[in-house]
Amino acid sequence: MVASRSAGLLLHRGSGPALEVFIAHMGGPFWRRRPRAWSIPKGGSEPGEDPRATAYREFAEEIGTDAPDGEPVLLGDFRQASGKVVTVFALAAPGFTVEAVRSNTVRLELPRGSGRFVEVPEVDDARWTPVDAARDLLVAGQVAALDALVDLV
Repeated sequence: MVASRSAGLLLHRGSGPALEVFIAHMGGPFWRRRPRAWSIPKGGSEPGEDPRATAYREFAEEIGTDAPDGEPVLLGDFRQASGKVVTVFALAAPGFTVEAVRSNTVRLELPRGSGRFVEVPEVDDARWTPVDAARDLLVAGQVAALDALVDLV
């Protein structure tokens, strides 16, 4: 079986102990009270799509605004527990702010098998977070991307 692929954009600002990353809280009832429910804004690649294009498209869909201009740096590929491989790009974005997250939505069957469907936001919050705090918030498979970012910065 071929692992599914995603790509994401990890915005950062500051350096050393002041290094912060922009991460997103996954939406929907499954993630509401779970630990490690934060993620790098990312999403699935379309067939033949360049991973950088995927990262920018998914950032806009999940956050509700375009990513800032700049030249992203490839941090690498990171495998999550599900087997999904996420290609992560880092982008310095010291002046980036978002007033409100306006994520796209996904359709879920709740409860599973009920035939009842609801629309939930893919992301329900996003914010700047100190990199050390982000280590405890991100899904475990993405923590290595923070290490790669710290090495880069």
